[in-house]
Amino acid sequence: MDKTVTIYSTPTCHFCQMTKDFLKEKGVNYTDYNVATDLEKRQEMIQRSGQMGVPVIFVGDKMIVGFDKEALSSELGIGA
Repeated sequence: MDKTVTIYSTPTCHFCQMTKDFLKEKGVNYTDYNVATDLEKRQEMIQRSGQMGVPVIFVGDKMIVGFDKEALSSELGIGA
């Protein structure tokens, strides 16, 4: 798998945690940015996605908003 996975999340977001747990379970490495405390990354997330809510996930250049197991699996080429 050669796609970079980036997650913009907050520590109190249940769907963010579900996303990270799913990726860990599937052995997918990812970069996680806590937009609750990292104002620069929060602004980056808003500029890249137009979204204020989390999680915002990028698999390569493909954006997925919210925890969508099927979309993540499809983009990563893994089983749900």
